[in-house]
Amino acid sequence: MTKVIDVRFRKAGKIYYFAPGEYEINTGEAVIVETARGVEFGTVVRGNHEVREEKVIQPLKQVIRPATDEDKKQEEENKAKEGDAFRICLEKIKKHGLPMKLIDCEYTFDNNKILFYFTAEGRIDFRDLVKDLASVFKTRIELRQVGVRDETKILGGLGTCGRPLCCHSYLSEFAPVSIKMAKEQNLSLNPSKISGVCGRLMCCLKNEAQVYEELNRKLPSHGDIVTTRDGFKGEVSSVSVLQQKVKVIVNLENDEKEIREYKLSELKFKPARGQRKQDSAIDKELEELEKLEKREKKSKLDD
Repeated sequence: MTKVIDVRFRKAGKIYYFAPGEYEINTGEAVIVETARGVEFGTVVRGNHEVREEKVIQPLKQVIRPATDEDKKQEEENKAKEGDAFRICLEKIKKHGLPMKLIDCEYTFDNNKILFYFTAEGRIDFRDLVKDLASVFKTRIELRQVGVRDETKILGGLGTCGRPLCCHSYLSEFAPVSIKMAKEQNLSLNPSKISGVCGRLMCCLKNEAQVYEELNRKLPSHGDIVTTRDGFKGEVSSVSVLQQKVKVIVNLENDEKEIREYKLSELKFKPARGQRKQDSAIDKELEELEKLEKREKKSKLDD
């Protein structure tokens, strides 16, 4: 077992492990740590505790020190300066006529670097912009192009559920999401209903995907022919995935039909789920959504 603390940084959703060393650090305290970007100011989301060694990526960096009042003052000054840096960068982008949308900017704790985050349709030649910004701020400048999902993660907002966006509040990484997950959960396949603020498939489709996939595997599909416990044969009208119940249109005497609800255990059928029919216009929009997802993943790999 290895003793660690969990640290989160102001502009990053991901949580990182650090070795507390001789310090006894509690949840909610601030610490100064060294990262790949340099010295950083972070907030402890979980104090001293132990984790299995295989969960830790070595070498595990040590906490430099608990944050002092001076460190906290420095962090507040950095936050205040970011507003001015953002405004200046916007002016420089307009001056150079670059087709890019500035999203956010960030000072590293030691003021050794300023990072500017932006989105753009394609590759941008921003070398002149970097030189211009370096001459103003007299420090290292890094421009980082991000996708629309990253943009939403940085800016935050409220989802259709009325809660803060998952990506901004707690998700450390984007999980793969597919149209199949929406089908399995019997959701409307209208792209506007299953897309998030970013215009991509909602991250929360992943949350219950495994449970629905397992439950659906046991159920018949809409339109399947089943045999009921009372000897009737009928066509499946609808299914309740969570309750594991099925509504069946059964054929009675005198060619009369009636919809009856049965538990899954009361039916006999071949467990082969069919494909749900979709409107062609919706199909096209769904295909476009999936293409955008794949394009963004490929772009990240290329970078």
